[in-house]
Amino acid sequence: MCGRFSRISSIEEMLEAFEIAESACDLGPSYNIAPTQPIAVIQEEGGRRRLVSLRWGLIPSWAKDPSIGSRMINARAETLAQKPSFRVAFRKRRCLIVADGFYEWQKRGTAKVPLYVRLQSGQPFGFAGLYEYWTSPAGEILATCAIITTEANDLMRPIHQRMPVILSREHHAVWLDPTIEDEALLLPLLAPFASDAMEAYEVSRLVNSPKNNSPACLEPVSRP
Repeated sequence: MCGRFSRISSIEEMLEAFEIAESACDLGPSYNIAPTQPIAVIQEEGGRRRLVSLRWGLIPSWAKDPSIGSRMINARAETLAQKPSFRVAFRKRRCLIVADGFYEWQKRGTAKVPLYVRLQSGQPFGFAGLYEYWTSPAGEILATCAIITTEANDLMRPIHQRMPVILSREHHAVWLDPTIEDEALLLPLLAPFASDAMEAYEVSRLVNSPKNNSPACLEPVSRP
């Protein structure tokens, strides 16, 4: 699963790193992003990549109220093509969710210890995501999204049995292309990222509360 992550890259850095044509996003860096918060998302429209801000927690178009979104922050890669909540978005509304790292809690005895996971390069990356539009009874349109998860790689397995799908740069074009609906092309992209390109280290329990949102959340904890 993925329930907390960071995005410290600036808008300018994201535009360059992901070859984005235009931005409708004004979010600043965030070191401890939690569900229901706005996040930076890349969509493709007419062959052009666009950076937008969506709420984390997917609300299906058929939902009666938005509360379901807080429980639908993740979509399992193995079942999203069949589940009513995700299958239409999987075919037609795929996106990249920009991140620089994510948090996971490892059980050690009776305690749960927070770890920060990122690419060894330190570069921003894109989670595979889905997005939807939900219209309230008053006519307000709410744009929301979910992060796709898959089985853990060798680095993550001792920490947690699942991890978010991080898409390699060479797969971005296919994933974002809304004209591609073939599961045979899309599902193989949702594999665990290469362990040898990632690293994980222990961080402070500051991240346990989403009220804490500062660079201190990313600082490694020193152990004797």
